Amino acid sequence: MNNTQWEKRSERVLEAVSFSSLIPNLFAGFTTKQGGTSKFPYSSLNLGFHVGDEQQDVQQNRHLVAKDIGFPLDQWIGSEQIHSSTIVEVTRGDAGRGAANLDTAIKQSDGLYTNEKGILLTSLYADCVPLYFVAKNAQYIALCHAGWQGTVKQIGPKLVGLWIRNYQIELSDIHVLIGPSISQQHYEVNEPVIEQVDRVLPAREEKPYESTRPGHYLLDLPKLNQLLLLKVGLKAEQIHMSDMCTFEEDAFFSHRQAQGMTGRMMSAIGFKKG
Repeated sequence: MNNTQWEKRSERVLEAVSFSSLIPNLFAGFTTKQGGTSKFPYSSLNLGFHVGDEQQDVQQNRHLVAKDIGFPLDQWIGSEQIHSSTIVEVTRGDAGRGAANLDTAIKQSDGLYTNEKGILLTSLYADCVPLYFVAKNAQYIALCHAGWQGTVKQIGPKLVGLWIRNYQIELSDIHVLIGPSISQQHYEVNEPVIEQVDRVLPAREEKPYESTRPGHYLLDLPKLNQLLLLKVGLKAEQIHMSDMCTFEEDAFFSHRQAQGMTGRMMSAIGFKKG
């Protein structure tokens, strides 16, 4: 397992520098909640159109991030995010979709991938797990949104299988970054969730949860994603882990901590032109 090095591009943007360096001209990053224009309870760098914030504030926040990372807003692509395992290939023809409003986003999907330059794959978070993928030699990238539902639907392993099956990408060519998300000690779930976790992990395998009280468990969602990726054949050194918790760290929005009324951070990955 690799621990990912993050570097501040600005108060708004953290870049996963060790992961970005896997391919020339690659950017992989995650935003904070700082340095934006949104008002309470979305203060201040909310990037989600769907949470009740003023649309013009979200658009302004996105323009600020675009300047920080060097990807104009008309190169961004976002998806609707419905906690599915649906993954969609995107091209330059999709550039701008979901960037300035939610209506134009890629419908009913939680995963995006491409091999084209000059577009930025984006996804929104406030505790769920961002999964970033690169195929170094094949020059493909992907981004998947993995809450507990997407995780037990195996969106990460599904992306790996899709690449291998459709593009003959070697398993050894794929690297995955499991980005900032809620940590185990702050993520309590109930028995029905754990039943679904047990369905995707055989009984003898390591369990990414522990019981707290009858019918309740602390679930390590990043660990669950890691175990599922190892299960499909990725080696530990191909999986890069973040140790940042969105619940604990003041720099991030947390849906759990704010009891549902909060903004969204953005994960992003893209090849720059040139």
